[in-house]
Amino acid sequence: MKSDIEIAQSAELLPITEVAKQLDIDSDDLELYGKYKAKISDRYLKKIENNKNGKLILVTAINPTPAGEGKTTTSVGLGQAFGRLGKRAVIALREPSLGPCFGIKGGAAGGGMAQVVPMEDLNLHFTGDFHAITAANNLCAALLDNHIHQGNELGIDTKQIVWKRCLDMNDRVLRNIVVGMGNKTDGTVREEHFVITVASEIMAVLCLAEDMEDLKKRLDRMVVAYNHEGEPVTAGQIKATGAMAALLKDAIKPNLIQTLEHTPAIVHGGPFANIAHGCNSVRATKAALKMADYVVTEAGFGADLGAEKFFDIKCRQAGLSPDAVVLVATIRALKYNGGVSKNSLNTENLAALERGIVNLEKHIENLHKFGVPVVVTLNAFVSDTRAEIDFVKKFCNDRNCDFAVSNVWEKGGEGGIELANAVLSTLETKESHFAPIYGSQLTIVEKIIRVSKEIYGAEGAAFSPAAVKQIKRLEELGFGKLPVCMAKNQYSLSDDPTLLGRPKGFTMNIREVYVSAGAGFVVVLTGAVMTMPGLPKEPAANNIDVTNEGVITGLF
Repeated sequence: MKSDIEIAQSAELLPITEVAKQLDIDSDDLELYGKYKAKISDRYLKKIENNKNGKLILVTAINPTPAGEGKTTTSVGLGQAFGRLGKRAVIALREPSLGPCFGIKGGAAGGGMAQVVPMEDLNLHFTGDFHAITAANNLCAALLDNHIHQGNELGIDTKQIVWKRCLDMNDRVLRNIVVGMGNKTDGTVREEHFVITVASEIMAVLCLAEDMEDLKKRLDRMVVAYNHEGEPVTAGQIKATGAMAALLKDAIKPNLIQTLEHTPAIVHGGPFANIAHGCNSVRATKAALKMADYVVTEAGFGADLGAEKFFDIKCRQAGLSPDAVVLVATIRALKYNGGVSKNSLNTENLAALERGIVNLEKHIENLHKFGVPVVVTLNAFVSDTRAEIDFVKKFCNDRNCDFAVSNVWEKGGEGGIELANAVLSTLETKESHFAPIYGSQLTIVEKIIRVSKEIYGAEGAAFSPAAVKQIKRLEELGFGKLPVCMAKNQYSLSDDPTLLGRPKGFTMNIREVYVSAGAGFVVVLTGAVMTMPGLPKEPAANNIDVTNEGVITGLF
């Protein structure tokens, strides 16, 4: 079988203007980036504002494992399957970060016969949105340091600068650095930090903004530092808002591409779900709902991270109400959670499956707490046995979940027909009663404990002395009513990545809490989670190359 990139490169793509016609988008409402990708104009988005909303379907997953789950592949394949059933569907996804592409995870275009294309463009520079976000973030940092150098009229305490520079690459040596070395004209010597671009508050702001006016308001209130009196200093106060907005003028417009079967895909924004809110842009999702009868979107990593933030942050802020959730699992991943080594996952093992399925069980329980109907799908592998599939199906049906096997990696939309029909049946027979899991009236500590107990299954939360002080100060400053964005490792329901399955008897360790005032949430760092990842011992970058003819190889 061909590799993902070989499949993508051999596909026959339609001009993006032809794909747009499926959604009644005229060529005049597209801003073309070559032949196969385009941005959707503000004029068109205003034109469809009064259209009726379609159904919103979230795709999420169990906790990720080395065995693989296939959440994006399932999202793309489900959209293609709707198309084969004659349904008007749009897929709304995030843009991939370069960090994972060159690190360990690879890209985020789907896989096999369920991919969005052009795959190489999407996984690399695409339409330049991430570069614009990086530039805007670092412009803010430069203006902040320049303000201090030019006299520090705002009285900024250089020991309380919270704005970090960013780079869309895993580069561990930039986590903690010293800047301003050299002559007096080179700025103030101080400690500085980098985060990966997808963890920048500007990424979150862009993805949560309704339009340019809202974007500028959010940029304006981002906290960049504190003065000597402990009062917040904002991006607006250092006069950074207008210039940042100018850099983001095009990046705020959603991108339109296609799947291998020419299903329209809106791909826009890309915050990580383990260190940010993990969803594509509000603008893209809302536009897709006006364009199609069925919108398939996804949230990053497992349901304990991406889905929780989709519900408690994105839906709360944007007024969205999802109609159904597709929860992706694989028998291989469930057996891995049951203690089977990666090399033995192809052998039938019902005992391990029974031990590991508790991870799926917890995610089902969590999703039901939000009042949204759940469809569980198994992303099929050839090693799956009938007995294993039947075991999982009965397990899900016993918990009031529809069930389907998905073969979209191998067969594309055809392999997703069973899943699409299960989703349609759920939409027709089960009503969504969506509600966030906590109210804004709770304190920051109460929200953290609510998520830790209800979603992760912890007995409680332990707060570092620094976190206690930070929470107290944030509530004094009026940020106490904001939702919390929990930054946690993605591999376990706990903050310990080695605890697989459904851990019990653990405590969530809260080490740092800070506000993203522009995004509208409080970030809570747990355990040892990093906002600037590092490269693995064998980075994916080692296998990526380009031929003399300009063909990229090794990307996945």
